[in-house]
Amino acid sequence: MKMFNPKAHNLLKEIINDLPSAIRQDEDFVFRLAANFSGLYQRFQDLYGSKYSFEGALGQLVTVLANQYNNRSEGLRLKDLERQDGQWFLSNEVTGMMLYVDRFSDDLKGLLTKMDYLEDLGINLLHIMPLLEGPKEKNDGGYAVSDYFKIDKRFGSNNDFHKVVHETHNREMYVMCDLVINHTSEEHEWAQLAKKGDPKYQDYYYMFNDRTVPDLFERSLPEVFPESSPGNFTFSEEMDKWVMTVFNDYQWDLNYGNPQVLIEMINILLTQANWGIDIFRLDAVAFVWKKLGATSQNLPEAHTILQIYKACTQIVAPGVALLAEAIVAPDEIVKYFGTSNIAGNECDIAYHATLMALLWDSIATHNCKVLTNGLQSMPFKVHGATWINYVRCHDDIGLGYSDEDIWRAGYNPHEHRKFIVNFFTGRFDGTFASGMPFMYNPKNGDARISGSLASLAGLEKAIEEDDIDKIDFAVKRILLLHAIIISYGGIPMLYYGDETGTENDYSFLQDDKTADDNRWLHRPKIDWKKQFENLKDERNPRAIIFKALKKMIQTRKSSPEWADHNSCRILDTGNDHVLAFERRLGDKVTLTLANFKDSDQWLPIDWVAENRLNIDNLYDKYTEEHINGISGAVTLSPYQFMWLTEEY
Repeated sequence: MKMFNPKAHNLLKEIINDLPSAIRQDEDFVFRLAANFSGLYQRFQDLYGSKYSFEGALGQLVTVLANQYNNRSEGLRLKDLERQDGQWFLSNEVTGMMLYVDRFSDDLKGLLTKMDYLEDLGINLLHIMPLLEGPKEKNDGGYAVSDYFKIDKRFGSNNDFHKVVHETHNREMYVMCDLVINHTSEEHEWAQLAKKGDPKYQDYYYMFNDRTVPDLFERSLPEVFPESSPGNFTFSEEMDKWVMTVFNDYQWDLNYGNPQVLIEMINILLTQANWGIDIFRLDAVAFVWKKLGATSQNLPEAHTILQIYKACTQIVAPGVALLAEAIVAPDEIVKYFGTSNIAGNECDIAYHATLMALLWDSIATHNCKVLTNGLQSMPFKVHGATWINYVRCHDDIGLGYSDEDIWRAGYNPHEHRKFIVNFFTGRFDGTFASGMPFMYNPKNGDARISGSLASLAGLEKAIEEDDIDKIDFAVKRILLLHAIIISYGGIPMLYYGDETGTENDYSFLQDDKTADDNRWLHRPKIDWKKQFENLKDERNPRAIIFKALKKMIQTRKSSPEWADHNSCRILDTGNDHVLAFERRLGDKVTLTLANFKDSDQWLPIDWVAENRLNIDNLYDKYTEEHINGISGAVTLSPYQFMWLTEEY
């Protein structure tokens, strides 16, 4: 229970008295500020109390909050009030797609012409990948930002972006965008001023006159990109200093030990929130606090910073949700929702990277032993928070699931991960996958996996071989994976191109700007003429995938039990090849069954009855067919899924 803090109370009174009269009289703002202020005070004291006059910095922050609230349009304020119960992103009616504007539709104007296509598929949440101005070449796919307030001219203008937001909102769709909070481009104004010797901006980053402190850091810091950007520091000749660059040498890590950095970044977030963005994907949140002798990932101070981000968002724009981009171990990822059992006090949403990686494990092994173990051992997720469930994204596939879950499945973790990487990168006899190893680390033998969903699932090879049976199996694998993320607890997020089985794009090898990063293998340029031609032919595997996903999404929207209220229960089928989980809301229940084996599998009808379904009235709501249990079993053909419920 929080205790009354007289110092925080007195400071709040002073701050409110100094606010403009119109803001002081706005009950929504003042009440939300008062409700969150004690927590903000304590967190600022925890982070900065030993080094800075944190009360002065906190006063600056509240001024930023007041100004941004004053700039927030009446329409957005009304949305905030409508969404203040925090249920909108838990809904079964939300299905997303992530896309690169230039790869998907050339630019923002082109994106407007694809809205009917997205709406027809059933997409109502658009994750538009990084759009902000960055260097022409050294931009890490948009994650090296040089101007947080300006849309890069490669995609269009700020006005073009506002038109996209307006159109999506008119269609009752949501917009999600990235906010890179751990680092900036070396071409950002702050970095440029630092290079010119401005001490204020040099303190916005981690800078050192010699290698003494960097070498101490290197003893415990892991390498994110050991092949292309080894080490964590880069020498700047302009300043004659070493700069911390955990990701790439052109991405300078921000120093959140300086409260001015935090205030600047919150001002940026709220400026963009006032553009109408509904969800912010906070990039690299696990890395934002650095400490000697630690890995500088998942530190308590990083969580404190996110709690401040969340509180400030609640005060100014409570209708905005925050997504944690933290691809970390299961016991760490749930911490990014926060500590409250009622609702998260950090991020509202997080990527279920564990589910994604475990799904690919099951595709390679043809069984779900590790998958079931991993999902059953997932730590509790707080109510009011949700997952992003995905099969593929713009990034590589890392195999960061638990060693213990692999041991429990009967495998050696090191050898098992080696097999998974070899399987998906074509180095295992008989594999159907066409992927590439990403960031192989010779120090420990680790690697990640690049490749599109279609190519990793076997469609690329099957089409090359013109093998109808292999094409059919590949399509079924693609649909199986999507059926799970669509019915599991959370927001399903499709990756652009996957809705039509788009294969690897090898053109990245011909471009010097991308040739050294094989993640561009699965960042395809969409050929819309070919796309629409493929969709006209119902026998084309791409049309089959699109039509099936459209039906899955429609089914999801009519399934209230698939809203995320922590109602997902993993079931033991007694069959290592079949995953099963239950979603329940009152009397409404659906069992998802998924066969990862390339042969028929059976579940005893008694097992279905034990899981509280009437076996005389079984119905697969995907195929819309009655399931006959007279034989004493439910039969799943190779890679088949079922959404079993009772027919009404």
